[in-house]
Amino acid sequence: MDLKQYIDSLEWGGAKELADKLGVSKSFLSQMASGISAISPKRCVEIEIATNSNVTRKDLRPNDWHEIWPELEVA
Repeated sequence: MDLKQYIDSLEWGGAKELADKLGVSKSFLSQMASGISAISPKRCVEIEIATNSNVTRKDLRPNDWHEIWPELEVA
């Protein structure tokens, strides 16, 4: 699931709660979800943890996750 879909699925106040968990503003979270702001590899891991793996590193960086986290590749 991508980050925007996840945020859209949250109940009222959920986006603010997620932003607080990540230590960012709700508007910056929205910018990441819409692709306006890039999501760093470190932040990808934080998002994966904060969303209980509903949004994974692979979801967030579909084009280069295998270069950043080669241990996630399945043989």
